[in-house]
Amino acid sequence: MDKKIRIGASACLLGQPVRWNGGHALDRYLTDTLGAYVEFVPVCPEVECGFPVPRETLRLEGDPGAPRLVTTKTRVDHTDRMRGWAARRVRELEGEALCGFIFKSKSPSSGMARVKVYNDKGHSRNVGVGMFARAFMDHFPRVPTEEEGRLHDPILRENFIDRIFALTRWRECIRQGASLGGLVDFHTRHKLMILSHSPKDCQAMGRLVAGGGKLHPEVLFDRYEQHLMAALALKATVRKHVNVLQHMAGYFKRVLATDEKQELVEVIGRYHEGLVPLVVPMTLINHYVRKYDASYLQSQVYLNPHPVALKLRNHV
Repeated sequence: MDKKIRIGASACLLGQPVRWNGGHALDRYLTDTLGAYVEFVPVCPEVECGFPVPRETLRLEGDPGAPRLVTTKTRVDHTDRMRGWAARRVRELEGEALCGFIFKSKSPSSGMARVKVYNDKGHSRNVGVGMFARAFMDHFPRVPTEEEGRLHDPILRENFIDRIFALTRWRECIRQGASLGGLVDFHTRHKLMILSHSPKDCQAMGRLVAGGGKLHPEVLFDRYEQHLMAALALKATVRKHVNVLQHMAGYFKRVLATDEKQELVEVIGRYHEGLVPLVVPMTLINHYVRKYDASYLQSQVYLNPHPVALKLRNHV
């Protein structure tokens, strides 16, 4: 892509000393690896809301669905202050064209899930959502979100990065003009990628595109985007990847030599058994795509959905 993808991130993860104790939570994967392809928009809810550094710690209390934000020692309730700021901040972020957001885990303001919520007896359960994180996800339900801790899981990491690159391509498709032809081209190129996440959504999206001429373009593109982001939010499992690999192998049945067919079957089988990562069968199929000039597969985003240097498929 010509430009870096714009991603929101908790400021402490980028090394800014904004935590309650004046420290940070620098994540080198974000800054040194992912940072080569994305431009971060830092957000620190607590500092931007007006709290000092250092500051008294905060925690969520009460109803997990609508908790209060309270200081841990002085017992000052800052719920309305944080909610008011968060509502204004998410509206400001509309102008940033973010394709994703990475939150600081466990934070009462930024935790995406499993944040501690305390009851009136002082006991906690990991069932809460940080106040700003909740406001962001409610305001931008189709923008991919993750926490820095979960990004150390190879499957979750690839899923998140799949989505931010896909959303960037989708917005570029819209920018070039919301035409039915553009939608058909986008869906054709992304078909196998979508299939690897959700065969059910892939079928539904195919029907939507096929009948697209009957819908107003704005309605059509909105429904497609909703399907696209919902589908890609589902994990691409080994079983679903194998289904796509076998689907691609079918395009070579008339051109591969006997030993090449056998090799491809064996490599897909090894991946299915967990003996090799996804990059191994993908490398072989990419080789056959070039060798036999498989034009349909050459257009498939699934074969190269994100920069090879990220090495995402080396670990899934």
